[in-house]
Amino acid sequence: MIIDATDRRIIEATQAGLPLVPHPYAQIARDLGLSETDLHDRLRAMQDSGIIRRIAVAPNHYKLGMTANGMSVWDVADDRIADLGQKVGNLDFVSHCYERPRALPGWPYNLFAMLHGSSRAEVETLRDQVAGLLGDACRGHDILYSTQILKKTGLRLRQNKA
Repeated sequence: MIIDATDRRIIEATQAGLPLVPHPYAQIARDLGLSETDLHDRLRAMQDSGIIRRIAVAPNHYKLGMTANGMSVWDVADDRIADLGQKVGNLDFVSHCYERPRALPGWPYNLFAMLHGSSRAEVETLRDQVAGLLGDACRGHDILYSTQILKKTGLRLRQNKA
């Protein structure tokens, strides 16, 4: 699917976030001269085709008091990673979880799960819960704590040059 000019305008209108109003989609539709139904249909079509993966809140965990944020990394048996990764990703304290190829010989980890807490002790407790879930399928793990937010943005289109 290739986006048309209207889809591009929708992405441009939403790429910095939805307006903080009671009915953000209605406002965007009005601003773009569309019906709200047409806006939803176009967003759904872009999501169905993979142009947009999801529409979600991107919280600033530091401002929410979660100042101990750690990317936990796991060396999980390849034949079990799909099932276990899904279970880890479904934990309510995991904000995102994904599989990546190992970078051997120095980096044996293939499952990544971001854990958030108000202290490192809290995050270590959460890590223990993940380790318990992974059980004997886990051959090793570590955690890399965030010290600052470097970048946190969604889709950004380059401006069309006239």
